[in-house]
Amino acid sequence: MHRGEVAALLIAIKKNYSWFDTSDENIDFHLKKLHDFPYPVALKNVEVHILTNDFPPIISQIRGKLPEQQEYDRLKAETQTHLAKLELWEKAACPPPAGMREALHAKLSRTRED
Repeated sequence: MHRGEVAALLIAIKKNYSWFDTSDENIDFHLKKLHDFPYPVALKNVEVHILTNDFPPIISQIRGKLPEQQEYDRLKAETQTHLAKLELWEKAACPPPAGMREALHAKLSRTRED
């Protein structure tokens, strides 16, 4: 994240928490802690925080739980891929050839008798 993004983030926080400090010093402080963090994720975390909390977010809340979010997104994509495969398999499925079921039952019953 660069300085302009940090400033925009702090302004978004200030819109909802009027007492929040958006001074140059506070922007610099947040920049040191957030320089390696993606702005879109931070903004999303701030937006969620605003909906559920009475006090402005601290650095750890702005950063959120990125590894868990990434794992969630990976699992969600993997699930969607699997569901798409299941749908294709269901469309391609067909009943077994005539007489196959009876032949299988006959073989199984002979095996039980032996």
